[in-house]
Amino acid sequence: MLFFITALIYHNVNYLTILWYYFDMEKKKIITLAGSLGSGKSSTAKRLADILNYEHYSTGDFMRSIADEKGVSLVELSLLAEEDRSIDEELDNKNKEVGKKENVIIDSGLGFYFIPQSFKVFLKLDPKISAERILKDKQTNKNRQNEASQDFDTEEGIMKIIKIRQESEKKRYQELYGIWDYTDPRNFDLIIDTSLLPLEGVVDKIIEEYNNWLKG
Repeated sequence: MLFFITALIYHNVNYLTILWYYFDMEKKKIITLAGSLGSGKSSTAKRLADILNYEHYSTGDFMRSIADEKGVSLVELSLLAEEDRSIDEELDNKNKEVGKKENVIIDSGLGFYFIPQSFKVFLKLDPKISAERILKDKQTNKNRQNEASQDFDTEEGIMKIIKIRQESEKKRYQELYGIWDYTDPRNFDLIIDTSLLPLEGVVDKIIEEYNNWLKG
């Protein structure tokens, strides 16, 4: 919440509007999941949707669809988006549409920004562990196999890809939304290091905290 008010100030929204927004905003039955590449966002979101009987949406899937249309990898799409505003606009509109619903889970890097009424979760993971997981997942996950070129064939290459995507996203988010660090803990209601818990443990923790948040 603090982050969202700061963003409004950055964009020269007057203080009365900010106060109105803060006190008028009601919680929605939406969980937004952000996190490091390879941290388990997709698996976690799908499992949460199954248990809660919520709809599941994924910005990653939206991005893969756009990348496939353009015949590029996700990394190349991120770099294209630095020059082509329409790519982020399309993704932004997807987030906004989901934000109009209830009983949904969306794994989205900017879900916390576009759906501030949601329960906002960040899944963190050390880049080296992320690379190990992605390389293993690549053997059976078709999406991973199509994500990049030969750089996705080694842990070192994957860590390079992670860094390039993060730097590209930070640059775009600063320029477009005034978000200086989209991984800032203050943007989220819950942060989980997924190296410390199995998938079911992560899901159980999110559901527990989500229910507490709804009651609060």
